Amino acid sequence: MQWKLFANLAEAAGGKEVTVAADPGDTLGDALAALVSEHPALRTEVYDEDGTLHDHIRLLRNGRSPFTESEGLDTVLEAGDELALFPPVSGG
Repeated sequence: MQWKLFANLAEAAGGKEVTVAADPGDTLGDALAALVSEHPALRTEVYDEDGTLHDHIRLLRNGRSPFTESEGLDTVLEAGDELALFPPVSGG
């Protein structure tokens, strides 16, 4: 599966688009775990000290939040899914 990463997350992973060892049928949580496993610098950016996804991190599957429209990290991935991870966004 391919992830699109933004801002400091892209810097920590070494690129704006990275491919990880996750396949259709795996869960979104599996794909996120693979991302962090393959790019350890993301661990503290994505997870808190308890291993829970930081509240301020935005994770999208096909442009939508899996936490409001699916089963969160238990969402089963399909071929062609677009995964994206955003850090906090601010501006004015």
